[in-house]
Amino acid sequence: MSTHAAARVAAPTRREQILREAARLFAERGFHGVGVDEIGAAVGISGPGLYRHFPGKDAMLAELLVGISERLLEGGRLRMAEDEARGDGSPEALLDALIEGHIDFALDDRPLITLHDRELDRLRDTDRKRVRRLQREYVEVWVGVVRALYPSLPENRARVTVHAVFGLLNSTPHLARPDALPGRAATAALLHRLARGAFAAAEPS
Repeated sequence: MSTHAAARVAAPTRREQILREAARLFAERGFHGVGVDEIGAAVGISGPGLYRHFPGKDAMLAELLVGISERLLEGGRLRMAEDEARGDGSPEALLDALIEGHIDFALDDRPLITLHDRELDRLRDTDRKRVRRLQREYVEVWVGVVRALYPSLPENRARVTVHAVFGLLNSTPHLARPDALPGRAATAALLHRLARGAFAAAEPS
């Protein structure tokens, strides 16, 4: 079992359960539309009981947004390390792995995308800057792989294309209700083709 699969099947801790339900509720009703008692009820504990895990909603929001940025960057770097360790990898296979990893996020963590779009400015300045720094580092992981696959692609053009692909993949909360999509596997395959098509289209003719 890969590191990614093992992380996915591990039983969530109580802290992880709280964060998951907080993300869902914040995305559905907005940060200020959700009380601590509601988050507690969603995980079967009293509202005050949440304070054993988090000092308040602001801390939950920070951990959610900083945490997903850390997880994406760590996942990208891990895929690069795994590719290097195999010794027979290729930029194309590595780009496919990066795309697959981001699609997993875009399909499985849609509330976090909504939360990032709506609530990032609510973070403390230090947390917001940390999120932005992590995101820039994640982009650069992709830029290096894309330019290895498409050597004629200028760095600035590769970076713009990476941002555009992120916008495409992160559109999942706006596509439709979860049960109205064509199925997870079909949606993932479609998003993958669209992403690869965007990178191919960016290459100078």
